[in-house]
Amino acid sequence: MRRGIAATALVASFALAATACGGDDSGSDNSSGPVTITWWDTSNATNEAPTYQALVKQFEAANKDVKVKYVNVPFDQAQNKFDTAAGASGAPDVLRSEVGWTPAFAKKGFFLPLDGTEALKDQAKFKSNLIEQAKYEGKTYGVPIVTDTLALVYNKALFTKAGIEAPKTWDDLKTAAATIKAKTGVDGYWGSTQAYYAQSFLYGEGTDTVDADAEKITVNSAAAQKAYGTWLGLFDGKGLHKADTTADAYAHIQDAFVNGKVAAIVQGPWEITNFYKGTAFTDKNNLGIATVPAGSTGKAGAPTGGHNLSVYAGSDKAHQAAALKFVNFMTSAASQATIAQKNSTLPTRDDAYTAAVKADPGIAGYQTVLSAAQPRPALPEYSSLWGPLDTELPKIAGGKETLDKGLSTAETAIAKLVPDFSK
Repeated sequence: MRRGIAATALVASFALAATACGGDDSGSDNSSGPVTITWWDTSNATNEAPTYQALVKQFEAANKDVKVKYVNVPFDQAQNKFDTAAGASGAPDVLRSEVGWTPAFAKKGFFLPLDGTEALKDQAKFKSNLIEQAKYEGKTYGVPIVTDTLALVYNKALFTKAGIEAPKTWDDLKTAAATIKAKTGVDGYWGSTQAYYAQSFLYGEGTDTVDADAEKITVNSAAAQKAYGTWLGLFDGKGLHKADTTADAYAHIQDAFVNGKVAAIVQGPWEITNFYKGTAFTDKNNLGIATVPAGSTGKAGAPTGGHNLSVYAGSDKAHQAAALKFVNFMTSAASQATIAQKNSTLPTRDDAYTAAVKADPGIAGYQTVLSAAQPRPALPEYSSLWGPLDTELPKIAGGKETLDKGLSTAETAIAKLVPDFSK
């Protein structure tokens, strides 16, 4: 779940104006010349985009019949911009779509089904749960280009000093935090109040915010109450850092971890490069990565994030054919290995985890936890369901609202987002 990308409104507006004409680029109707397709890349403009721009040049060099107009669109603005552009039949030919956007745009008919196309000819090479996450009503609308999930990341030196290993359950984590505090003087764990980070507690109890198949809201079920009760209990106790409900909580938690002021947090691979910038991880091998702890079911689960490359259904056949070729190139094992090495992101296919890629202990570590990553249901509204919880969970963690009251309020708000679901 890559965080939002900073950019000015002026640049974003220019990008939209310059590219909101997908298949209508100059020269595209000239059968003797190359087809020009537009790609909206939503990666970080400073740290990640240069890698994608270099790959675009490689693609053009190998495919003289296709030109790619590369545009970096800020992640936090791209969903609305694409929705507007596609509705006016002027979207880019290819979009780097966050996994949560894919079913929503597919439902609107904005994305081209990719089953049986050149874009998906290597489908068997991709992790099956990531392909599943790119589906809507049985059809595949995106090719996974990068993935992510949450893991328990920890400071190996502090854990060794305390004489403990990575905990397997949330109860074990609570015990470990107290031991670390007693033996090192450092807090053992600092949890997040954000809904995305609380998903693992739900999965550990075998539930979710909703049961999409049964069309039922489950955020206030007995299992969910148990899950959030466990989550709440990790803000109070020896070695457990109290909840930070400020607007800068994410940065506070991250800073404390990378500088050795807390021994463990739950975090995603988008922070790998930032881990290494901290004083605690000048030796990259001090970064421990383990599957998130399990709940009372004995099973551990973490949300799956990442991005797909999707093709605009409104482009003409020539542009779609060029776009499909481009998507296949960008999601190839070679391209993904390059992206992983340059950007420290996780590939979506096993053959991209080369020895060079796995030389980064962060990437190698996160690869080992991907088996616990759970795909999101193909529910267009699913990602929006975290909104009400992002409002209520900080109140609960901060002691301003009871767990029962907060979950009841969230349930009511979620019911408005999925009105056909029962409680």
